[in-house]
Amino acid sequence: MKPAAPTFDPGQVSALLRGEPGLLQDWIRHWSAGRMFLYGAYILLGAGTFGAAIGAWRGPEQAVYTALKFPLVILLTSLGNALLNGMLAPLLGLNLGFRQSLLVIFMSFTIAAAILGSFSPLLLFIVWNTPPPNLSAHSVSLGYDFMQLATVGFIAFAGVVANVRLVPLLQTLGGSRAIAYKVLLAWLAGNLFLGSQISWILRPFIGNPRTPIEFLSQHPWEGSFYESVFHALQHLLTQP
Repeated sequence: MKPAAPTFDPGQVSALLRGEPGLLQDWIRHWSAGRMFLYGAYILLGAGTFGAAIGAWRGPEQAVYTALKFPLVILLTSLGNALLNGMLAPLLGLNLGFRQSLLVIFMSFTIAAAILGSFSPLLLFIVWNTPPPNLSAHSVSLGYDFMQLATVGFIAFAGVVANVRLVPLLQTLGGSRAIAYKVLLAWLAGNLFLGSQISWILRPFIGNPRTPIEFLSQHPWEGSFYESVFHALQHLLTQP
């Protein structure tokens, strides 16, 4: 009998990034807490590094705050989306229980965290070349809006690529490409709506230069993520 692979082997992440459906299916079949902790550790590392780069534009204190909060956003989104997907997946033709759904969702966010962690140097380069918060109000406002849109772009790219990477696994589990893409769309929709709402409640991440540096907003329920992104894009596009 072939011995089971260690469940806390960091080398497993390389196989995950390659998206090997047969191996990943075996891991789902043999669910283990050790594998969940492994993925959680990679999420904390990759998302924490990216979070620190986000907050660095405002200053070291904001960088520390964001390095702590951004992995929390991903973990909470994973739990919520696993619960949602555990109910939706059987309706879409993919028979997964909550634990298996949670593992698959963690797989996707581990890939996303690895991508975001690799983007950290690029984001730091953008931070270095964006007008700092101590310049004129006009320059700072433009810099803040640009940082918001750049961050959203990086996160959206990583999330889409990570989920698409697991389409072969979904196809293997569901036995159909149509089922795989239905589940993929459900994942992306869940990540968008749930993740954006959680990130809005736990803001600030970049740190608005017009307000003091703080761990959490004093008014977490005011406004919305979509409104903020729309205003940032409108402001940048309407500048002379």
